[in-house]
Amino acid sequence: MGTKSVGRRSLHSATAAGLGMLAGVIAAVAAQRNALDAINRRLERLEEQSGNQQRANLAMQQRQHWELLSKAIDDPELAEVLDLYDQPLTVQKHRQYLFANALYTNLLCYHRIGNLTREEFFKHARGMFQNPIVRDYWEATRPHRASLKGTEEAELGQLIDDWLFQLDEADTEEWWVVGDPPIDA
Repeated sequence: MGTKSVGRRSLHSATAAGLGMLAGVIAAVAAQRNALDAINRRLERLEEQSGNQQRANLAMQQRQHWELLSKAIDDPELAEVLDLYDQPLTVQKHRQYLFANALYTNLLCYHRIGNLTREEFFKHARGMFQNPIVRDYWEATRPHRASLKGTEEAELGQLIDDWLFQLDEADTEEWWVVGDPPIDA
């Protein structure tokens, strides 16, 4: 009888030790899980801050771009620095092209910082490109856009080029029905 109770006690001790180790492992895994969750939350906050900083940087760049264009629009001597067109332009036409550039760049910036979806960008561009001066500007800057291959800006430019082609081929004066807006994913 004495050996049976020693065996049972040993078994109980071993079971208790095993359960204690299992509880320790579970506690360690839970602590690790909590630490990983905290790290993931921190990473998500850092990614959000990074996105916010990128949008702030784009907004600052847009502001600087407008300030530079404004100076060139107001001063023909400064505008000469931005005269990159194949054909000579009058001062008036050059100022109009600079303003068209500001309008398009503003639209592009709104899309980049997330204020406009791709579909909304397309719809706004469709209206903007009803102006013949904006269309002339677009055609005059075609060689400039050719150097942007592989960028989001090139894709958006191609979207506009495709729409302008469809509009030229369309049998309607209702420009707002020509072309299907891109579907945002």
